[in-house]
Amino acid sequence: MEKKTVVIGVIGSDCHAVGNKIIDYALTEAGFNVINVGVLSPQEDFINAAVETSADAILVSSLYGHGEIDCRGLREKCDEAGLDGIRLYVGGNIVVGKQDWDKVEQRFKAMGFNRVYPPGTDIEITIGDIEKDLLN
Repeated sequence: MEKKTVVIGVIGSDCHAVGNKIIDYALTEAGFNVINVGVLSPQEDFINAAVETSADAILVSSLYGHGEIDCRGLREKCDEAGLDGIRLYVGGNIVVGKQDWDKVEQRFKAMGFNRVYPPGTDIEITIGDIEKDLLN
């Protein structure tokens, strides 16, 4: 079976590198081809990497609370770049303060994200979802 390619990184002005390394390692161990754009990454870095590698999915993480602002318009920019239908995943501490998770998830899904993960989600859950979405 051909390896699926997943672009990962930490969006916006966020420099939380440890979680990014853990996600990279876990996805690689699970058999994915991982393209890591690193930390402090604008949307364009994710999109350019996905276009260059014909990626199957983009996994955005954010820990500093401003993910909602940083992720706005990502689906539209992906579509404009020819990445129509690419799977978009987002997780971490993606909003400021304690907010009702169901409402947060709804807002991100309305922005075009396929799956949205709350803070502290085990990476194995995300990997299971990516496998379900890309391998079936």
